[in-house]
Amino acid sequence: MAEKLLEVKDMKTSFYAHVGEIQAVRGVSFHVDKGEALGIVGESGSGKSVTSMSIMRLLQYPGTIKSGEILFKGRDIVTRSDKDMREIRGNEIAMIFQDPMTSLNPVYTIGNQIMEAVMQHQNISKTEARKKAIEMLTLVGIPSPEKRVDNYPHEFSGGMRQRAMIAIALSCQPDLLIADEPTTALDVTIQAQILELMKELKDKIQTSIILITHDLGVVADVCSRIVVMYGGLIMEEGKVEDIFYSPKHPYTLGLLKSIPRLDLNEHQRLIPIDGTPPDLLKPPKGCPFADRCDYCLKICLEEQPPYFTCGDGHRSACWLLHEDAPASELGKGVIKGASQ
Repeated sequence: MAEKLLEVKDMKTSFYAHVGEIQAVRGVSFHVDKGEALGIVGESGSGKSVTSMSIMRLLQYPGTIKSGEILFKGRDIVTRSDKDMREIRGNEIAMIFQDPMTSLNPVYTIGNQIMEAVMQHQNISKTEARKKAIEMLTLVGIPSPEKRVDNYPHEFSGGMRQRAMIAIALSCQPDLLIADEPTTALDVTIQAQILELMKELKDKIQTSIILITHDLGVVADVCSRIVVMYGGLIMEEGKVEDIFYSPKHPYTLGLLKSIPRLDLNEHQRLIPIDGTPPDLLKPPKGCPFADRCDYCLKICLEEQPPYFTCGDGHRSACWLLHEDAPASELGKGVIKGASQ
């Protein structure tokens, strides 16, 4: 049985604004095994990035972790001191942010920024840290690393800046790498290179990865398991094959239908999910997706569904999976056949 590196248990994170409490994450539980790549997908505002910031303990007022546990190597991060977290961040858990240009310091060279990360956590000299910086730039595929180490962020292209961010994140060989939309601002060819790089690095140094994205195609290429989030909750979780070939939640099915496909003819339109995400200032008492769901039942509006087991490691929060639920078009081979 695989060893759990990270385990999140019923985590709730809120932001307290003048208008009230915004319940960004409303009780999520999942785990990441050693050497595994886990994808977290969902629309903007579903709670993906807040989940990652909570794990890193980077939330600032008015954001706070209300309750739950975040067990990293068996110890609860939520109760760790700020000093302990400074030792963990960058050293044991590292993060790649969406926009490398705003994450990199424009007045320091790329080499200095990698060296700073290494010297913060390792007792090595400046000369050794510079060698490490060149080694990391080589690892992530930056050409002429001996020269590029002295370049500033503005002298790098978008793809090279993202590679530099990955080099900084991996400089201390962390056990867990959290990548928050790492390919959003990049063109398609560079996206493919970054994803291939992440797969290679996972295999080479056995770093576990949490890949956060709204693009299901991205996680299919990198991850072995997927968590589907919506309205601050996990709608479905399972292996890549389960999510793509046997989705058990209408929201997951909606995401899959909205992906452009090569086998569609030029006159076929993409199928969007009508409606808007729920207001997390006043979240619905039932399923958060009920207002947008084509298969909504009366109970969906009144009571939040439990998780139903759909197979090995596959679960979904949908009332259509209940044994007493009426048959539906979605249930023909896609939804039915689960146990609570």
